Amino acid sequence: MFKILLVCALAALVAANENAEVKELVNDVNADGFVSKLALDNGVVSSATGDVHGNIDGVFEWISPEGEHVRVSYKADENGYQPQSDLLPTPPPVPEAILKAIAYIQAHPSKE
Repeated sequence: MFKILLVCALAALVAANENAEVKELVNDVNADGFVSKLALDNGVVSSATGDVHGNIDGVFEWISPEGEHVRVSYKADENGYQPQSDLLPTPPPVPEAILKAIAYIQAHPSKE
């Protein structure tokens, strides 16, 4: 299923960049997994590898309208989709009072 989504995403990426020329296109699917690569002449790049167990490692990158290089790497496995990028939002730190409360609860478990 994810392979189909990946191919659709790549097709959408090409359609969104219809004036860009394809520099490299690889879609190699075999019994052990797959390798997929797409590189356009405008800086858009996408690549992914997957294994027979459904684990996928990939990356996609492009140049934003502001001229910033955007890169997102990801892993998809039994733990779900896990993207990584400097541009992804991160949660705020847990307040110190909450950390102290958690430590106290762990040190003094309920007797029930």
